[in-house]
Amino acid sequence: MDYGQYTHRSYSEIERVIVFLPVKGIITMVPGAEPLISIITLNYNQPAVTCEFLESTRRLNYSNYEILVCDMASDEDPTARINAGNYPKTKILLSNKNLGFAGGNNWGMRQAKGDFIFIVNNDTEVTPDLLHSLLQPFYNDAAIGVTSPKIKFFYQPSIIQYAGFNPMNHFTGRTSTVGEMEPDNGQHDTPGETSGAHGCAMMVKKEVIEKVGMFPEKFFLYYEEWDWSARIRKAGYKIWYTANATIYHKESMSVGKKNPMKVFYHTRNRILYMRRNTKWYQQVIFFLFFVVFVVPRYMFDFLRKGEYEQLRNFFKGAAWNLYSSSYSAV
Repeated sequence: MDYGQYTHRSYSEIERVIVFLPVKGIITMVPGAEPLISIITLNYNQPAVTCEFLESTRRLNYSNYEILVCDMASDEDPTARINAGNYPKTKILLSNKNLGFAGGNNWGMRQAKGDFIFIVNNDTEVTPDLLHSLLQPFYNDAAIGVTSPKIKFFYQPSIIQYAGFNPMNHFTGRTSTVGEMEPDNGQHDTPGETSGAHGCAMMVKKEVIEKVGMFPEKFFLYYEEWDWSARIRKAGYKIWYTANATIYHKESMSVGKKNPMKVFYHTRNRILYMRRNTKWYQQVIFFLFFVVFVVPRYMFDFLRKGEYEQLRNFFKGAAWNLYSSSYSAV
């Protein structure tokens, strides 16, 4: 579905050659050639932040890429401001409605030309070797479908945000992030398979999208990367934590007062994820756990802090699952 129009700046494409070894199914590049990478990032009323991200891409030592800035119906058209930066290889896609994280990235992927898609938050800054490092695992193992870098906090660059995900608990709907809030002393410098890719920065090969589909658009915001990761793994692909690839995320390290919208989508989508990805007996245990432990804890916490709007959105998110289908377009 066409949700909008796009404007773009013309640029010369670098010729690329890819050789497939049919026996092993491993991708090999002819020396000097590079597969095209489509970098997709969303903008919603943050043109200055997006421009800072685009400025950081000038440092990339990878040459064959396109950047698709997908604007989600911002209050002001960011085209003039972004074009003023004269960022190379950049297209601005203008949606006439906010499609959310899931739908917005899907919209971008449908218009991407790359052999690999790099989904990345606009509040990040890249490092020079990032794309090369994220590509390398695909050449080593044909079963790898997604790679994610080590994510560190931009304002505290020695602190890790993500070094992989631990498995989702299918009885509680909880998981944990490997290395989160730890000083980076090299303890997570070993690459390997992980349970989930981080939506902040993930590279996906086109074959995976063609076989598995894209983000589940019903999630809109939060948990969509977990649902996609689960489907990708069920299809037989590995999700790879790429320890020698680093990106810096400007997300705040401090946990402040929760946004009511965030409470709504986190609650709604936690339950939705469990409905879509667990067996019936796991769902029974989860719902008992949710009613007996989660609901009282959140009620007490929100009431104690006087966060009545957050409490209302918590119940609204939970109730949504009582009358809404778990089906989602992907």
